[in-house]
Amino acid sequence: MSDIFDTVAAIATPAGSGGIGIIRISGEDAFSVAEKVFTARSGEKLSDINGYTARLGDVKNAAGELIDEAVALVFRAPRSYTGENVVELMCHGGEVVCELVLRQVLKNGARLAAAGEFTRRAFLNGRISLTEAESVSEIINAASKQGEMAAAALSHGALYKKTEELKEKIIDMQAHISAYIDFPEEDVDEVDMSGLRRDLAAVCKELKTLADSYETGVNIMRGVPTVIVGSPNVGKSTLLNLLSGTEKALVTPVAGTTRDIVEQRVRLGGTTLLLADTAGIRESDDMVERLGIERALERLENAALVLAVFDSSRALCEDDMTLIKRLRGKNVVAVINKSDLEARLDMKFIESAFPNNVYISAREDAPPAPLSQAVARAVKTDRLDPSVPVLANERQRDVTQRALTAACDAAAAGGDESLDAVFAFLSEALSALAELSGENVTERVLDEVFSKFCVGK
Repeated sequence: MSDIFDTVAAIATPAGSGGIGIIRISGEDAFSVAEKVFTARSGEKLSDINGYTARLGDVKNAAGELIDEAVALVFRAPRSYTGENVVELMCHGGEVVCELVLRQVLKNGARLAAAGEFTRRAFLNGRISLTEAESVSEIINAASKQGEMAAAALSHGALYKKTEELKEKIIDMQAHISAYIDFPEEDVDEVDMSGLRRDLAAVCKELKTLADSYETGVNIMRGVPTVIVGSPNVGKSTLLNLLSGTEKALVTPVAGTTRDIVEQRVRLGGTTLLLADTAGIRESDDMVERLGIERALERLENAALVLAVFDSSRALCEDDMTLIKRLRGKNVVAVINKSDLEARLDMKFIESAFPNNVYISAREDAPPAPLSQAVARAVKTDRLDPSVPVLANERQRDVTQRALTAACDAAAAGGDESLDAVFAFLSEALSALAELSGENVTERVLDEVFSKFCVGK
C-alpha cells in the first residue's frame, strides 16, 4: 500500500447519474489541495474556516474554466471520518462531472485512494476498531433490513464491546493467577479453583455463542444460500417464479423441463434468499437430464436452506422417498404445493419427516405469510436481536474460534489444577481477541480486510 501520510482522493458516491456526487479528499494537505480547484463564493479559504462547515463555490480547471458549481464541506483533524483533515466536494451527480473534478484534485497534489483506504486510515488513526471498520462494508452490502441493522450494531461497537468485556474477564483471571504464582511470599489469596473453573466455563460459553453467530450473521447480511428441490413436476419452477415475482423459470407440464440451475436473489419477509431452482431429482436415462440432477445434488450439499417441494395432489413416489432420505440432517422447509387440489399425499408422513412445513398453492399472486414465517424459523431470523453482536465474515469467525479453543484448553487445564497451563492458554485466547478487535493485527490481514472495500470508502 502507498504511504499513509499522502493526501488521497476518490469519488465517494456510486458510479452513475444521481442528485449529487462527492469527491472526498483526506490528508495533511487536504485543504491546500482543495483550494487549488475550489473557490468559495464568500472569498474565504477552506483552511481558514471551522470544521463541520460548508461553503458554496466553483470548481475550475487550471485554465480557469468552470467545471461545476459545488459545495465544500470541511472537517478538521482529528474530528473527521479518517481522523485527518478532510474536504468533501459535493458537485452534480453525473459520471463525467465527478471524473473531471477528481482529475483536477489529482493534478493538484492528491493521489488516488486505494480500495478502502479512507476506512483504513480511520482504523489506523484510532477512530474506529477493526470490527467497526469491517461493518462499513457490511452495511453497504447488506442483503436485508435485518442484515443492515446487525451491521449498524457492529458499526456502533457491539462486537468490539463484547470483545473488550471478554478480554477484561480473562485479564482479571490472569492477574489473580500471576499474583499467586509470582509472589507466594506475599499475602495473596489462594486461587479458588472451583471459582476459576466456573469463570472459565462462563467465558467459554460466551465465546461459543459468539462463534455460533457466524452462520446467522452471514445469512442475514449476504443472503441465505437456498436450493429448491423435489421430484419432477411438483411445482419447483412455479415456486421460484412466485418468490421472485417474475417468470424466471420455464413452467410446463412436461417432467424434466428444468436442466440448468436457475438462480435468483429474492426477499421473503425480512430474509433474503439466494435461490437456486434445480432439476427434478429422479432416476433418468437422459444424459443431459442426469447432468442437471448431478448439479442439483451438488447444490443440495452446500445449501444453508432447502425448500423441498411436494405435490399434495399425488401420493409419494419412489423418487420422493429417495429425496427424503437425502434430506436427513439438513435445514429443510417442506413446501407442500397444490394445496388447492384434492389431497392424496401422506401428510402425516411428511409432517413427521419435516416438522417445519407449510401448505401453499404456488399459483397464488404473492408468497403466503406462513412460508415467510417457516423460512424465518429455519434460518433463525424470527428471533434475531439486532443489538446482539454477530460475526460478519470468515476472519472474525476464525479468530473467535481460536479464542474459543484456547479458552476451552484453559478450562481443561483448570480441571487438572495446572495454573501455569491455564495462564498460558488464557494468553492465547487474549491474543486472539486482540486480533479480533484489531489491537494486534498484521499488515497482511489489514490488506485482506480493506481490499474488499470499494474505492471511496
